[in-house]
Amino acid sequence: MSKQKVAVITGSGQGIGKGLAERLANDGFAIVLSDINEATLSETVKEFEEKGVNVTSMVGNVAKLEDQVALVQKAVDTFGSVDVFINNAGIEGQIAPLTETDPKAVDRVFDINVKGVIYGIQAAANQMKKQGTGGKIINACSIAGQEGFALLGPYSATKFAVKGLTQVAAKELARDKITVNSYCPGIVGTAMWERLDEGMMKYLGTKKGEALAKYAEGIALGRTQTPEDVANLVSFLASSQSDYITGQNILSDGGMVFN
Repeated sequence: MSKQKVAVITGSGQGIGKGLAERLANDGFAIVLSDINEATLSETVKEFEEKGVNVTSMVGNVAKLEDQVALVQKAVDTFGSVDVFINNAGIEGQIAPLTETDPKAVDRVFDINVKGVIYGIQAAANQMKKQGTGGKIINACSIAGQEGFALLGPYSATKFAVKGLTQVAAKELARDKITVNSYCPGIVGTAMWERLDEGMMKYLGTKKGEALAKYAEGIALGRTQTPEDVANLVSFLASSQSDYITGQNILSDGGMVFN
């Protein structure tokens, strides 16, 4: 009987990350959940345990290398390996024109969205190299990593950075049979987009829900995205069916950005 593969997902206490963890658990992975919000993480762990998922967890800040290294070690200590590592954690940052962007807000969004991905790649790749059996690193990019969005300058910049980091890591780690790809969602019905909608009201003169509706009008398939839609792509990237794919930033947005 083959050993159960292990997937580590950052920012998985809620939203897209939780959806990814649920899907990979259904795909047969042992799951390592991680989030900076201890209360939310505890609730999700309890929910997973009640469903019979082979799960463990760790509270951590992705912007700290030592936390990422500790997360990988927790996975190894509990389940014996890290086969898939998903750098899902991210924030939208300040919603404002570039001329009004606060320096502290810039630092925070880069700390989490860029440094968090770099440190996650480092921690996961070093462990996968030790194992000698390859692995899969999957990063959270965005449509904002393909096209810059007004009022989301720093966020867009961080996602363009993730796109580049994905390509660099794929080239550097290919010899170790470690693939690196990213998923690029569009408008997903989560708390993040609710905050984006509210933040844009000041600058667009919209009422609650109108900014989201305006962006959603541009979706070719006619509906906003669900975490399950994102999970369908990530499930493929985490599987052996994607073994010959690396360095790709794959859009899953219902038809908003075309490249």
